[in-house]
Amino acid sequence: MNWLSAHLFSLVLFLPLLGAAIVAILPRGEGDQHKGVAVFTSLVTFCVSLLLWTGFDSTKAGFQFEERVEWAPSLGISYHVGLDGVALLLVMLTTFLGPIVVLSSWKGVQHRVKEFCLALLVLETAMLGTLGALDLVLFYVFWEAMLIPMYLLVGVWGSERRIYAAVKFFLFTFVGSVLMLLAIFYLWSKSAPTRTFDYVTLMASLRLDAGEQKWLFLAFALAFAIKVPIWPLHTWLPDAHTEAPAAGSILLAGVMLKMGTFGFIRYAMPLFPNAALEWAPVIAWLGVIGIIYGSLMCMAQTDLKRLVAYSSVAHLGFVMLGLSALTAESASGAVLQMVNHGISTGALFLMIGYLYERTHTRDLAAYGGLAKVTPAIAAVFLVITLSSIGLPGTNGFVGEFLILIGTYSGRLQSGVLLAVLGSLGVILGAVYMLWMYQRVMLGPIRRESVRSLPDLSLREWVTFAPLLAAIVVLGVYPGPLLAAVKLPVEAFVQRVAQPPPAAEPGQRRRVIPIRPPSLGMQQPGAAPSDSESPRVHFPRNTLPRAPLGQPPSVVPTEQKP
Repeated sequence: MNWLSAHLFSLVLFLPLLGAAIVAILPRGEGDQHKGVAVFTSLVTFCVSLLLWTGFDSTKAGFQFEERVEWAPSLGISYHVGLDGVALLLVMLTTFLGPIVVLSSWKGVQHRVKEFCLALLVLETAMLGTLGALDLVLFYVFWEAMLIPMYLLVGVWGSERRIYAAVKFFLFTFVGSVLMLLAIFYLWSKSAPTRTFDYVTLMASLRLDAGEQKWLFLAFALAFAIKVPIWPLHTWLPDAHTEAPAAGSILLAGVMLKMGTFGFIRYAMPLFPNAALEWAPVIAWLGVIGIIYGSLMCMAQTDLKRLVAYSSVAHLGFVMLGLSALTAESASGAVLQMVNHGISTGALFLMIGYLYERTHTRDLAAYGGLAKVTPAIAAVFLVITLSSIGLPGTNGFVGEFLILIGTYSGRLQSGVLLAVLGSLGVILGAVYMLWMYQRVMLGPIRRESVRSLPDLSLREWVTFAPLLAAIVVLGVYPGPLLAAVKLPVEAFVQRVAQPPPAAEPGQRRRVIPIRPPSLGMQQPGAAPSDSESPRVHFPRNTLPRAPLGQPPSVVPTEQKP
């Protein structure tokens, strides 16, 4: 193994931070230089991240591109990073959107350009670190680091009510994060005799009783549910999206919201599988409520960005439904939907940003008849709209289809009803998205100023071209993505749907080294064996059909003397 392969993810992780350092030393007032460095850095980061994709072995269980350096060994803290298939897809999504975001802001951001580029690059490093961290303290550091640049993007470069939206965003997400930090400290205290924050070690050795799992799960789940956001914790999202600049909205919808869903599949549910199994029906119903509620709220909006913001509540409700159904199909669809939503909704916010630069309004009533004046904008907007609806042949279809079929055939007691209600959300999505397109692009021209609007420029075409290509390619050929997430999804389903027995309350708990087959992890240098990594057949669910929420059997360990 050469140096590059051993440190490849760390190189991708800190390249944006290096670009931020270069921007920081450039003289103020050189806006084009700052933007040029930011574009170049984000483009190089994406090109280097392609080596992660080409070097990833989807047939190998566990984490790859793993790197570990002791940070504070006396406290059990280390710089431990690595990727599985789920994290890899979101890392690729993050680096893919990076140069698009900077290019989209070339004309729209003209003041404090240096600070704007710094915020974008630091935010990219924070998001990548959150996805790759395998130490809970390291994860928390990157998790909190995301708040500061996003707070600045909304509060400094946002619209009229930007301060209100930025403070609301910060307070909501920070409160949930504090509870998660307390839960992390509790896990560290239970990792005796060797205190550690290492995620892999905790997953393989720590046993908690049912009561402990419940409260710890709720602490983690609250932090992640706010970030998703799950109804009724969603109220910060429409304000943040509405007031944020286009770049902030693209990153918020494209990547940051996925940190919440990623937190569920990586931390909250696998770390506390007994509690996750018990609460899965509740999460599923909250997801479905979010689908219906978000869709209905979209129909009541008159602001373009606010409409798309509520559509995110609906789309991410599908993700939570897929994760809580606990089948290989639904969980794979949920991961795919994370990527698809980032592409489609990111493209929607990009389009709205360009329209706002031309008209200086987001009011639906001010638009109409744009297709007669700007046919290229109308054509691109139509493709993005159909992708968001989930038209077969576009990227949005595959994820929703897998989620619904997995929920229908899964272990949830009300799985059929949940799938039917989720399908209703698909119909409502078509209604409000086509209604939005009709109001903006079709019909008579309502304002004379619209007649002089320019069509897409070369720079704008460059930002849309990769998004349109991704919409079509992932809609026609999603196989490589599904192959990449197959093993981690099977491990997730196996661990949560068939959790190891919880420790008995009142018994003396001890760290018992085990090899959870659900993780598919092995010691460095050891070859995985079939006995250590049993497979869950992907095409159809083979898990027992016992109702979710049924308490698992308890196997007592060592009685108190």
